[in-house]
Amino acid sequence: MTGKNKKFKFTKVVIILLALLITIPLFTFYHFYSKLNTTSTKVEDAYKSKYETVDGVTNILLLGTDGREKELAYRSDCMMIATIDANNKNIKLTSLARDTYVDIPGKGKGKLNAAYFWGKEKLLFQTIEENFQIKLDKFIQVDFDNLMNIVFLLGGVEVDVKQHEVDITNKYIVPSYDQCTYANKGEMKLITHTGKQVLNGYQAIAYTRVRITDSAINRDERQRQVMLSIIDTMKEKEFSQYPNLLNTLLPYVSTNLTPKDLIDIAFTAYNFKPLTIKQGQFPVIDEVHVKGGKYKNAGWVWLYDLNSRKVLQDFINKDVDMDKNEYLKDNSNIQLNY
Repeated sequence: MTGKNKKFKFTKVVIILLALLITIPLFTFYHFYSKLNTTSTKVEDAYKSKYETVDGVTNILLLGTDGREKELAYRSDCMMIATIDANNKNIKLTSLARDTYVDIPGKGKGKLNAAYFWGKEKLLFQTIEENFQIKLDKFIQVDFDNLMNIVFLLGGVEVDVKQHEVDITNKYIVPSYDQCTYANKGEMKLITHTGKQVLNGYQAIAYTRVRITDSAINRDERQRQVMLSIIDTMKEKEFSQYPNLLNTLLPYVSTNLTPKDLIDIAFTAYNFKPLTIKQGQFPVIDEVHVKGGKYKNAGWVWLYDLNSRKVLQDFINKDVDMDKNEYLKDNSNIQLNY
């Protein structure tokens, strides 16, 4: 693959919300939904409703923005489709590369994350649906900077640190520590050894930022490791700890899901037993169906095989694992989106 290794950034903090929705007994949501920054003001309506399962496939765009204090321009830093698949009783998490070259309606061609800059959630929704031919239902958005505080609140996350990751992770720890606003972060601690270990907030975010020691796929795996560790951590929490966590975390979230929507989705996913979480990424990163490099005035982008959208569609809608899709075995019909 030509060009420098690029990254798929997973939405970080929204995964914690998803973990909460999956693992927390649902009645605890009632007391705390008044804190959720939702476009619906009728929170009390959710109190009066019975739990209902959601049929079919529900696609929620998980969105992390990269705005910083005193900055006016925001782009979507992380994009993922969370699929609640009631047909196959599983959850799918599909990352979308921010540098994917797409048609942005009314703006011309550019990187996928520019759609949010130009038109917020509405234009990003439209861009994803029209380019990838995937129907999106709702969105959940969280600002990028909250991950460190939340990981601290969870007591850290366990990851398996490899030898080649230690030095570069420590390099990222320095600015991450300075950026961290957690009151009890203590003195800065670097990673001193390899193997499985619990990382605190600024260490975890530094670990997910590592991108220059190996491939984009390996960076993707690091972010998945942190994500799954967060989910495992939530599962192990005592019930008595959930109210305080919810009270702290939910104000960080913006969404057009109503409280009733969230409860029903949670109720649906909570009954997937055993809980199966499948992971995917688009574009498909291989030597054939994608090309990375500088293109026209867009900078460094992913050009992808238009026909490979079938792999994404089959994964989300038909539960066909991406690496088992028959299309990837046939290289005779590749059409890059120049």
